[in-house]
Formats: sequence, C-alpha cells, structure tokens
Amino acid sequence: MPALLEVRNLNIGFATSSAKPQRDLASSPTQTLHAVRDLSFSICAGEVLGLVGESGSGKSLTSLAIMRLLPPQASVSGEILFGENGQSRNLATLPDESMRRLRGSQIAMIFQEPMTALNPVMRVGDQIAEAVLAHGRVSKREATAMVVEAMKQVAIPEPDRRARDYPHQLSGGMRQRIMIAMAIVNRPQLLIADEPTTALDVTIQAQILELLADLRAKFSLAMLFISHDLAVVSQVAGRVAVMYAGNIVELGSKRDIFEVPAHPYTRGLLEAVPNLKTARPKPLGTIDGTVPPLHAMPPGCAFEPRCVLRVPECALAMPPLVEVGPGHWARCPVVNAK
Repeated sequence: MPALLEVRNLNIGFATSSAKPQRDLASSPTQTLHAVRDLSFSICAGEVLGLVGESGSGKSLTSLAIMRLLPPQASVSGEILFGENGQSRNLATLPDESMRRLRGSQIAMIFQEPMTALNPVMRVGDQIAEAVLAHGRVSKREATAMVVEAMKQVAIPEPDRRARDYPHQLSGGMRQRIMIAMAIVNRPQLLIADEPTTALDVTIQAQILELLADLRAKFSLAMLFISHDLAVVSQVAGRVAVMYAGNIVELGSKRDIFEVPAHPYTRGLLEAVPNLKTARPKPLGTIDGTVPPLHAMPPGCAFEPRCVLRVPECALAMPPLVEVGPGHWARCPVVNAK
C-alpha cells in the first residue's frame, strides 16, 4: 500500500552561540544542536502509527515539522512527502500559501494541552468555525451547521448551547473533545494527535481513546499518535516507532514492539511498566543514567552510555536501522549481529 505520509532523513536543528560571556554573543561563533536526527518513517492511509519515547526525545518537534509550525530559528532538512498515487508533495519545501491551504484541511493536529491551545476569550464554536471558514467557501450559517455536526461527532451534549461556551466553562475532557472537533471538522486525511490524553484522568482518557478509534474507522483517518505512555499506544496503534534522543531506535508492528522487542532501550521501557503478572515484592526495572544533552551527543549510539549490552563499536558511529524481522527494524549493532 502506498504511503500517505513519508518522512525521509528528517533533521531538525537549532543554532546556538558557543560563547559564554554575554557581551560576546554578537560576534561569537554558533553551532547547530540537532534535536531530531536522520528520522524516517511512513504512514499509510487509514493506519495508526504510535510514536513513543520519553520527554525531550523529539516527538513533538517531529509533529510540528510536519505541520510547518516550528519557530523561524529552527533549521529543517530532509523530505516530508504527503499524498498518494504519485501526487506526493514535499511539505518541507511547499510554498507558505500552499501549506496554509493544506494545514487544517488535509492534515490536522490535536495539540498537547487544550487549555493553552484554545483561545480563552473566544467562544469554542467560533474557534471551530474559524477552521471551516479558513478553508472552505461556505457561509457563516453553513459553517455554524458544520460546527454543530462536528461537536455531535465527538459526543458533546447539547452542541448548540455548548458552542457558545468559553474554554474555561468546560471540563478538561470537554476541552479535548473541542480540540478533536476542530481537527476533524474539515475531514482531513491525516490526524496528528500529540499527547491527547496526558492531562486527563483514566476514565476520561479511555473515553477519548474510544472516540478517536471511532472517528478513525468512520472517516478512514490515518493517524500519527504521539505519547510517552506505552499502555495507551498499545491500545491505539497498529505499528509503533520508539524514539530516543532524536532518533528512531526501533520500528515494527505492535506485536513486535510489545512481545519481542529488539532494542535494549525498548526492553528497558517495557520492564519499567507494571502489569497484572508483575510480582509485587520484585522492584520494577530501571534504566540507569540520563539522556545526553544536545550539546554533548556522543558520535555513536546515543543510548550507549546507559546500555547494558554495549560494545566498543556502539560508541564509534551511529548504527543503521536494520531489519531484524519482517517489518521489524532496530538500530543496534549487538542485536543486528545475532
């Protein structure tokens, strides 16, 4: 099946001064710190890819790069191809006006925290209508009808009345539903969900996940689901990509990642998650050490200083992403040598 979205060798960097004294900043040399390095993955129509990793691994930066919402000081290289049947366009080089037409209509995003993503002094119905009016030649009355329908689709009761509410008048779960309604109102092909359940309690979290699954099936949505929560990703995604320090270290089907993980980092993450079979007296697994800072990334595998399986080769150069099984890839010379 051809890919709807294909990211090839994506690199995201930020220029920073290497000088220490503040008075020398204007004349000091700069260096580029790469927050995302050589990132590649694809998503087919109707597929859900889970992107997991700890905070600072580059998940949200990747989503913002796809949407072309990174700040001006960010430098981006690589290709972000969107489209099907030979009609793919590179979003990284698309003219600004063409990207504006695409963003919100064919590619939509649910942002991490609805209370900060929503305008606090604007009624939620008007915010959803704004997304409609920006992309379609419809009247205000038609846009209002689309808003009410979108709010019905995300199971908001009394949508006519709730559309006149301000964000602070809604609960956290309701605000997240408004964000989802805003994302789906134009029936996009690809939905990017960036930590859509992080700030919600377990009951509301389950409702939002069920809602996303229903919408995906109803509208044949492809989805990039970003989370640090492995349990949530296991419920949603068909394939999973594991990120560490700006790189994908493992990529495979849900079964590959959760039942036969190959990379030591993925194994460490799974060992740290309790389940019903976990022996209570036994302490949970931990991964010693911390993620290296951007200005001190090792030349080889970024996980090497923390890895219990490391060999000298790991510190020399970045290992390639190698297929260790059908559709199952890992970036580890120790695993790949077996």
